[in-house]
Amino acid sequence: MRWVAFIASILLGITISLVIGWMLIPPAADQVTPAALRADYKTDYVLMAAEAYQNDADIVAAARRLALLSNQAPLYLVQEAILNAGQLGYTQQDVDWLAVLAQALEAWAPLPGGSTP
Repeated sequence: MRWVAFIASILLGITISLVIGWMLIPPAADQVTPAALRADYKTDYVLMAAEAYQNDADIVAAARRLALLSNQAPLYLVQEAILNAGQLGYTQQDVDWLAVLAQALEAWAPLPGGSTP
């Protein structure tokens, strides 16, 4: 009988917390943006943009995706992601996709003064 009450209490607590968190006080959508991500997740985000670029070859769409991360130039963000990818142990294919995106962005809109991160 004690176990039934214990399990019922746990389930009731989970249910109440889910109702409060999801229905009564959910986080506002504008509180969560890609710019708020940690560096490793930003690198993942840039990699996803690079993978999308591999599929559609739309450099404007790739630049728009990257603009959600920061006000910095998209090329700078990709170069930074390449550096992070090396430190985080990304596969060579991932780094190659990032490099292809970086080359396309450089041809499309190079950084002022040829600067790199």
